[in-house]
Amino acid sequence: MPGARDLNKDALGGWATRPFTESRRLRDELRVTQARIAALEAERTDYLRRDRRVAGVLTHDAFREAAAAALRGSQRRGEPAALVLADIDGFRALNGRRGSAAGDEALSVVGAHLRELVRGGDIVGRTGADELAVIMPGAPLTGARGVAERLVAALEQSGPVTVSVGIAVDGGTAHLDGLLADGAEVLERARQAGGGRVGMPGRVQAPAEPSRGAIGALALALAERDRPTGEHSEKVVALAGAVARRLGLDSEDVERIAAAALLHDVGKVAVPDRILRKPGPLDEAEWRVMREHSLVGERILRAVPGLGPVARIVRHCHEHVDGGGYPDGLRDEAIPLGSRIVAVCDAYDAMTSDRPWREAMLPAQAAAELRAGAGTRFDPRIVDALLGYVADCTPVDYAARSAA
Repeated sequence: MPGARDLNKDALGGWATRPFTESRRLRDELRVTQARIAALEAERTDYLRRDRRVAGVLTHDAFREAAAAALRGSQRRGEPAALVLADIDGFRALNGRRGSAAGDEALSVVGAHLRELVRGGDIVGRTGADELAVIMPGAPLTGARGVAERLVAALEQSGPVTVSVGIAVDGGTAHLDGLLADGAEVLERARQAGGGRVGMPGRVQAPAEPSRGAIGALALALAERDRPTGEHSEKVVALAGAVARRLGLDSEDVERIAAAALLHDVGKVAVPDRILRKPGPLDEAEWRVMREHSLVGERILRAVPGLGPVARIVRHCHEHVDGGGYPDGLRDEAIPLGSRIVAVCDAYDAMTSDRPWREAMLPAQAAAELRAGAGTRFDPRIVDALLGYVADCTPVDYAARSAA
């Protein structure tokens, strides 16, 4: 059996080794803490580099740093590098009309679309108040063009804004400022050509005026195809423009909505005469054909440069705010504002006009129908704006007033 002397030795041995064990534990804890601090610092640095208003997008300074490094990498590897520069159309007017929160929302939507379209190694960042850029290392012109065209198309479909896009390709200099300047020049040409389009290097964009000429030509074709429809469209233009101005929209939006009002029925050129000119209500099969006209109209208008935003409005002119309309069953704010305006004005003029199977309603009757549909079929705010405009423009019968 061990004696007291041996026990004391064991006890002393345990005390002797305890400081070394404790020291090792403390060193391990210190290494874990230091690693955690380093990770938090990295997260903080990454957070500060990301734009707080546009998730997943680098700030201006962080973008320049990352983009310059990506360009140098492409240069070392002897690969091309492309720039996609996207600018939100009418951004200042949007901010002025609806406030900075609406501008931030628009930037967030554009940024989200860009992140979905680009590759993992591409650099996405802010380059201006209303401008986002993508540096695509190793990408040729065709790759950048594909991203840009898909971005323009996606925003035309979903809104709430459109973008003009400029593309540039680095010639091996890895000079970021020169590349941004080239992209900005191409973007400006796209904007001057009407916006909502992609500008290509070396390609001079067509001016905006031909789009206006195309609008007139399409309206004339519709009037020749079916004169009552053409006359109806002209009256809807006057109402829609007045309502848009009453809602405080800027001149660019008013012009776009007026164009959509003029052409909202252009797809009826593809509807057979037996349906279009039928002197009575349509049956269900005929309505299925008639409902296609908004999609046909959209396809016609998208074939005209610069009319993509107008095409989107035309597509959704028969949506209802409760989701019961067509062709996509959109609800509330998901329906473009221009479409909601045209829908109310279209319905009012249709109700107050004679049809082969019924007489025109009185304005008061049509107003009652619009109010009954407010919140289900129609946007209540637009109904109020239209009826306010109609009331303001109704001539006063002073003789009747005096007799009363």
